[in-house]
Amino acid sequence: MCGIAGFAGIGEEETLRAMTSALGHRGPDAGNFWCDPSRGVFLGHRRLSIVDLGGGSQPMWTPDGEIGIVFNGEIYNHQELRRDLIDRGHIFASDHSDTEVLLHGYREWGEDLPRRLNGMWALAIYDRKAAVLWISRDRFGEKPLYYAATPSAFIFASELHALVRHPALRPTLSTIAVQKYLAFGFIPAPNSIYREVHKLPAGHNLRFDVTTRSISVQQYWDFVLDPGERVSNNAENEYAEELRLLLSRSVKQRLMADVPVGVLLSGGVDSSAIAVLAAQHSPIPIKTFSIGFAEQTFDESTYAQQVAEMIGSDHHTDQLRVDSAIEVMAEALSRLDEPMADASLLPCFLLFRHVAAHVKVALGGDGSDELFAGYDTFRALRWAQLYNRVVPQRLHNPIQLVSGLLPISHRNMSFDFRVKRTLRGLSAGPALWLPSWIGPLSPSELRAVMEEPVNIEEVYEEALLQWENCKQDNLLDRTMQFYTKLYLQDDILTKVDRSSMMHSVEARSPFLDNDLVDFVRRIPSRYKLRGNETKFILKKAVAPLLPRDVVYRPKKGFGVPIGQWMADGGLPVSDQLSIDHLFNGSLVRRWSQEHIGRKADHRSFLWARLVLDRFLVNPSRGALPI
Repeated sequence: MCGIAGFAGIGEEETLRAMTSALGHRGPDAGNFWCDPSRGVFLGHRRLSIVDLGGGSQPMWTPDGEIGIVFNGEIYNHQELRRDLIDRGHIFASDHSDTEVLLHGYREWGEDLPRRLNGMWALAIYDRKAAVLWISRDRFGEKPLYYAATPSAFIFASELHALVRHPALRPTLSTIAVQKYLAFGFIPAPNSIYREVHKLPAGHNLRFDVTTRSISVQQYWDFVLDPGERVSNNAENEYAEELRLLLSRSVKQRLMADVPVGVLLSGGVDSSAIAVLAAQHSPIPIKTFSIGFAEQTFDESTYAQQVAEMIGSDHHTDQLRVDSAIEVMAEALSRLDEPMADASLLPCFLLFRHVAAHVKVALGGDGSDELFAGYDTFRALRWAQLYNRVVPQRLHNPIQLVSGLLPISHRNMSFDFRVKRTLRGLSAGPALWLPSWIGPLSPSELRAVMEEPVNIEEVYEEALLQWENCKQDNLLDRTMQFYTKLYLQDDILTKVDRSSMMHSVEARSPFLDNDLVDFVRRIPSRYKLRGNETKFILKKAVAPLLPRDVVYRPKKGFGVPIGQWMADGGLPVSDQLSIDHLFNGSLVRRWSQEHIGRKADHRSFLWARLVLDRFLVNPSRGALPI
C-alpha cells in the first residue's frame, strides 16, 4: 500500500519531491523517484511495506529499463500470475513482489493486464519504447487516482493534496461539483471539487501519449447485475454454501502479508463473518478492533465483544464521544483531500488511529450492504412504490409538510427521521429517490439554498444514468446498481481509504473479491431481499458460523450522533461561515436556528456545509477562489 505521483511535461525533481512528500502518510516506510528530464517524465512513490519488505522498492523497472511502474495497492492473485508468467519464460528478480508481477504482466498482456488482476490498485506504467504513460484503477475504485491535463503538463497522484503541488495546476472551485456534493454527500467520479481535476473512474484505464500529448480513457470492467435461475430444487442452499466457500477463500487470500493483519469488527453480520473466517485461517489469534458510542442507540460494541470472545481474538475497543469527536474532526477534516459529507468518517478515522498502534493491515466488511441489499432504503422501496402509486402527486408536498410536525428525535434511525427522509425522497421521481434519501439535500432544497442556478438533470446525471442503464427493469436491482457503482465507490471506499491511509494502515475488503462479486451479481434479487429481511442469502450462508442474535439482529450501521451533538451545542453550529456566499444566507440561518431549537432536523446539510467550509479555508491548500 502506497502513494503514487508523477507528471509528463514541465517540472523538475523538486516538483516531484513536493508532490510525493504530500503523500507521506500513505507511505511512511520509503520514498523514491525516477526522473527523465529529456522527455519530461517524472515518477514518484511513497511506500507502506506490506509484501516482500526487502524486494518491493519502487519505481520498479524491467531489467532492460524499458518499462517502469509506480503502484498503490495489493494484487491477491499475484502468486498464480507469477507462476503463469514463469511458465511463459519471464524471469523474476524478487522473491514475491506483486509489483514485479505487474511489470512482467504488462509486458506479456499489455493493456489487457487489469482483466487478469484480483485485487485493488492504482498504478502508472511508463513504456519508454512506446512513449506512453498508462494508468489503471481497480474494478471498484478501492484505491484513488486523480489526474489533470494542463497545456504544459499531464499530472497524476493518489490524492489532491499532492496533485495541486504541481505549479502547472491552478485549481478553481467547481460549482457543479459543489452542487453534486450537496446532492449526493460525495462527488461522483470523474468529477472532483476542482474544475481542472478528474478522478479516473473505477474499472478504467487511461493512456497518455508523451509525444502527441493525447489522452484516451477506456473502461475495462463494469458491474452489471446478470441474475439467472438455477435449475435445482435446492438452489437456496446451493447459493448459501457456494457463497460461504467463496467468502472464506477471499478472507484467506486477504490475510496474505509480511506484517501483522487485523479485522475491523463492528458486531454486524458482515464484519463478524470475516472475523470468524479470519480466525479459522490464521495460525495465531487474530486482533480485532471496534468503535463504541456513549449514545446507546448508536453503539454496537457489545455485539463486537461477543464475537471476539467467541473466536478468542485479541480485541480492542475505543469510544467516540462528543469531546473526542471535536478533536478528531479538527484533524480529520484538515487532512481530507476532498470534501465528503459522510459523518461516519469520524469514527472511521478514530478506529484506524487505534488500529495503527497494533497492525498495518485490517480486513473490513465494506461492499456487503451494496451487493446484498443491506441498507434500510431497500426495505423502504416496497412502501415507496405503494405510496407513489396511490397518493396523488399534488398531495406529496402537503403530506411532507405535515410530517414536519413529528417530534424531533436524534436517536439512531429514529421513526421521525425515517418518515421525513422517505417522504422527502418521494417528492422527486423514482430515479431520484435514492440520492434524495441519502444526500444532504433533496432536489427542491438544493434549488432553494444555492445562489447559482441548479440544473437538476446535470447535478444528478450519474444517478439518472445508473437508473436508465440498469439491464434489470425492477426497482430493487436498480437500487443495488446505484449503491454499488456510485455510493460504494465515491463514499464508502473513499472514506475507508482516506481514514485508513491517514494512519498508514491498509484496509482490505473481502466482499469485493472478483470471484465472489461475479457469483453474487448472478444471484436473483429475491435471495438478497426476502420480505423485510435484508442480506437474506448472506445471512443464510454465514448462519453456521455465528450466533443467531448476531446474524439476525437489526442493522444499526456506522451512524454518528452529529444531529444531537449540534442541537446540544457540543458541536457548534455557526450562523455564518466563509462559504455562505454560495448559499441563500437567510435560509441557512433559519435552518441553523431551527436545528438548534429542535424545530427541525437539518443535520445532514449543516454537517456537509461545515465539512466544505473546513476544506476550502484550509491554509495548506493555498489560495483558492471560493
